[in-house]
Amino acid sequence: MPAFIEAVELCKTYRVGKVDVPALRGISFGAQKGEFVSVVGPSGSGKSTLFYLLGGLTRADSGRVIVDGDDFAALSDAERTRMRKRKIGFVFQKFNLLPTLDARCNIEIALDIAGSGQRDPAHFDRIVGLLGLEKRLHHRPSELSGGEQQRVALARALINKPAIVLADEPTGNLDSKNSEIVLNMLRHSNRELGQTVLMITHNPEAAAYGDRIFHMRDGQIVTPEKDPQWIGHKE
Repeated sequence: MPAFIEAVELCKTYRVGKVDVPALRGISFGAQKGEFVSVVGPSGSGKSTLFYLLGGLTRADSGRVIVDGDDFAALSDAERTRMRKRKIGFVFQKFNLLPTLDARCNIEIALDIAGSGQRDPAHFDRIVGLLGLEKRLHHRPSELSGGEQQRVALARALINKPAIVLADEPTGNLDSKNSEIVLNMLRHSNRELGQTVLMITHNPEAAAYGDRIFHMRDGQIVTPEKDPQWIGHKE
């Protein structure tokens, strides 16, 4: 069965001053439809670069990203934008909420950007309820804790019912209680809504929520023999 989202020999190098710094060195892996995959590795391993490439937010130097049969490299910028709006929900470590909007509007703006016509109030209420945000919807980001802001960001990513949820260090700035809420919601969206979840993390405990775990080091997927901190693949 072909992967629903797949990286094929991805390479990416950044220019820092006069030095070329390789971020990804020929990464290949994929996630099946409805699968929860974790990619774990230390800072500087290339995880966030992988996240941006998988989401079509930047282009690889070489290699391909294939989403539901479509190759990002073969799409125009406009076509990639439509793909993101239609199929991908993003969760960023730094929340990326609009400071002038309250929590409700920060969630619903994803519907406006995607051009969603018919709203689904029941779906909205369900997500907000599962994330414990019912009493915080009229508060702006400055009036919310870091954990609440990340829960709003997660609700925004899920409100369009995307086929794929990409999460970059979604618990990186959270305490254990809020981390558990966010991780359980990602698992819920995967199991109950059938969404493919791909989570980038440096935390082995967070990674363990995935059905499968890939390890990154120095811009590559590594094997147990090459990574002393390997924590194993789940069956």
